[in-house]
Amino acid sequence: MHKQQKPPGFSRRSFIKTVGVSATVSTLSGIAEAHAAAREQERADAVQGPGPIAVAFTVNGKAAEVRVEPSVTLAEVLRLNLGLTGTKIICDRGSCGGCSVIVNGKLMNACMTLAFDVQGATITTVEGIAQGGKLDPVQESFLRHDGLQCGYCTPGFVVATRVLLNDVPKPTLDQIKKALGGNICRCGTYTNIFNAALEASGQAPIMDQKGV
Repeated sequence: MHKQQKPPGFSRRSFIKTVGVSATVSTLSGIAEAHAAAREQERADAVQGPGPIAVAFTVNGKAAEVRVEPSVTLAEVLRLNLGLTGTKIICDRGSCGGCSVIVNGKLMNACMTLAFDVQGATITTVEGIAQGGKLDPVQESFLRHDGLQCGYCTPGFVVATRVLLNDVPKPTLDQIKKALGGNICRCGTYTNIFNAALEASGQAPIMDQKGV
């Protein structure tokens, strides 16, 4: 019986082998490229130091550049290097909100943020909330409602309230309480602070009553 001859140099097995080898080579090539990209990223993210490093950002509308050690916090840079002492260092562990600043539109604790981590960021401190020599409505409202006693926590509350009103122009009392929950007033002037936030948002203040 005459056997059918297969075309020379080609078979199903050889085809599958060829495809498999090609896929393997392609995969290995992709893995190699991924590893190379990862190594490049590791080099880019490498820890700098231990000596001083350059950090540049914008604070209250002005360009700023400092040389500090990698372990220095944003709060320290603002106070010691730039003289912006409105940012208070109280608990130094991100628990009281006294060091609150605005970084790229978000509320952050400056005492828990390394200066290196805000490279190129836009920062607003309590000194930068007033514009053109005129107090911000939040600042004016805090004055009218006497939302302070010792005043040490006040800058943080003002900054946190400004961020809240930027995000929620007319917040409810519960929203105000939640948004300011990361800020602590040791003098207990919370009712006046809530009133200040409400009035700054164009709403009527609450009655000063027990449980508010």
